Amino acid sequence: MRIVLAPDSFKESMTAREAVSAMVRGIATVLPRAECVLVPMADGGEGTAGTVVDALGGTLLPARVRDPLGRQVLGEIGLVADGRTAVLEVASAIGLGLLAPAERDPTLTGTAGVADLLLAALDRGVGRVVVGLGGSATNDAGLGMLAALGARLLPASPLREDWGDLAAIDLTGLDPRLAAIDLDVACDVTAPLLGPHGSSRTFGRQKGASPAQVELLERRMVRAARALDLATGAPVSGRPGAGAAGGLGAALLALGGRLEPGVDLVARTVGLGQALVGADLVLTGEGTVDAESLHGKVVGGVIALAAAAGVPVVVLTGRRGAGAERVESLVEELVTLSDGHRDLAEALATGPRDLERAVAGYLAARTAGAGRDAADG
Repeated sequence: MRIVLAPDSFKESMTAREAVSAMVRGIATVLPRAECVLVPMADGGEGTAGTVVDALGGTLLPARVRDPLGRQVLGEIGLVADGRTAVLEVASAIGLGLLAPAERDPTLTGTAGVADLLLAALDRGVGRVVVGLGGSATNDAGLGMLAALGARLLPASPLREDWGDLAAIDLTGLDPRLAAIDLDVACDVTAPLLGPHGSSRTFGRQKGASPAQVELLERRMVRAARALDLATGAPVSGRPGAGAAGGLGAALLALGGRLEPGVDLVARTVGLGQALVGADLVLTGEGTVDAESLHGKVVGGVIALAAAAGVPVVVLTGRRGAGAERVESLVEELVTLSDGHRDLAEALATGPRDLERAVAGYLAARTAGAGRDAADG
């Protein structure tokens, strides 16, 4: 029997790689001769670099970067074993988690740290860079990143608070190595740069902005959008995903990046589609399964690819949330790891053991059922 193991991380309980290991142990107790194909997954957010490196081989390397307030911190880049692909998570440089609650002010934060990550990757001589957007503390339309990569914000005089002086962006001074790489961007939101569903008004509050600051950020974005569209000769500011990570999506588009749903990009990078060929079963899962699991998340992406390949799917989860029945209707079975009577801290701590037992229990019941069906036949 060939079983593909393609879980997401179980947040605060285990990484995707640890989840795969627990699944392998569970399978071994029931089907010791099964062929396990290990494809840990992510959706472009936290843990993506480690997951891709785990799946393809490689290493995580430290990189000195600027945090959202310009302070030196240690970020990281993932370098895949072939030496040609680097994987970056913007949150390792400009993540909201790098700031204390009192420091969270998107009118002050910037994206220069993302440039530091990109430059660290370029220094390694890679030909492809995969960037995971998500978890940023910023809302500067990626202008900090562009300036740190060699772009000029015009006029050159310091910009006023609302960026009222910003008239144009000169991209001719960008590091020339950027033109020679493939830049793939994992993006799980479709927000444009501007408007009621844009970067500032959708995500500004969760990054610490007051209502008045949200409107200041929107005025800034109007000027940034005009300048980016003019610099690229295309309406990049209106593209779906341009507003991701505080408008960093638009700036990456200006660099020639290709925005793609994170789970699709990760699946393509780690070869999930190929792994499904000839498989008998897929096991996937995440910490909480709910209606959102089918929208840009690992579980939904795995279900879609497996359906196209004609392979049944079992989803394992620590908790069923609202809308979990929609996921359950699309798979062979939705298995909950515990009975829900333990407190959260205990459930998180015992997650790997519970996952191992849940996999073993499911496969034992499935095997017994198959045996009964054969006997009845």
